[in-house]
Amino acid sequence: MKVCREAVSGRFAKNGEDMLKVLVGDIDWYKQLSIREEIVGISQRSCRVRRERHFRGFDPLEREFSDEELRQRYRFGRETIGYLSDLMRGDLERGTNKETALSVEQQVMIALRFYGSGSHLQVVGDTMGFDKSTVSRVIDRVTDSLVAMKDDFISWPDNQRKNVIRAGFYEKAGFPNVVGCIDGTHIRITGPSIDEPAFVNRKGFHSINVQAICDHEGRFTNISARWPGSAHDSHVFRTSAIGQHLENGYQGIGQGVLLGDSGYPCRQFLLTPYRQPAAGRGQARFNRRHCSTRSTIERTFGIWKKRFHILGSEVQFNSLQINIVVI
Repeated sequence: MKVCREAVSGRFAKNGEDMLKVLVGDIDWYKQLSIREEIVGISQRSCRVRRERHFRGFDPLEREFSDEELRQRYRFGRETIGYLSDLMRGDLERGTNKETALSVEQQVMIALRFYGSGSHLQVVGDTMGFDKSTVSRVIDRVTDSLVAMKDDFISWPDNQRKNVIRAGFYEKAGFPNVVGCIDGTHIRITGPSIDEPAFVNRKGFHSINVQAICDHEGRFTNISARWPGSAHDSHVFRTSAIGQHLENGYQGIGQGVLLGDSGYPCRQFLLTPYRQPAAGRGQARFNRRHCSTRSTIERTFGIWKKRFHILGSEVQFNSLQINIVVI
């Protein structure tokens, strides 16, 4: 019996030593494997070739778009886009030789795509292959450049130009001595967090009340975009620079007159229609010709908003930013 116990205990001791050897061997093997993997990883990282970066943006002018296709997408043809690019080249050209730098033409067309579509920045970026942040910066630069040049294109006519405008309006409906038609239009905006009720107009949505004057060709000669939607047209005109200029400096009928709707006060320099024309043909005829002539500004607003959809949709800007974009 004693011999059996010794034999059994010896066998267990021997097995325990074998198991310990196996366990120690496994630990050493795992250590060696870990070291080998680390060496291989370092070797692979040191030999890894950097992947080439790919930029998805493209220059639409390099594609074979016809003028009609360009107008559908960017609201202007190739010649006009080139003219705008040359006009803003000094402001938009970047002083860098990076291959990824946007050309002036690309920047102009990104902004035109945004103005024309009224889409979100992300949508414009996805359409043209640029990041949202890039689109935002480009739109800011192009808009600032255009606003800096606004006086070169939106200006009150001199005497020589007034004569041309008078003749143009007279040919339309026989109304004499008209140098401009005035009206207001509402540009829908997202409700601001500050003074929100002031931006709710009479139609119940948030807006900016934009006052504009145009000539017989539908060109703007004056524009003001700084009043919230609740402001009345007469108040906007009375406090505007052109309103104060005419109120204080008008020297008589020889300087011409503006035509406005019944929302404006009738003045020597601003003629409005008769609210209740008297019997007879005189006042009724005056109203008909007044309406036919004044409708020029309404058609101009319609063309303006149809070409640049950002003005007809809800603009995702604060009141200060939308003032700049509208101008």
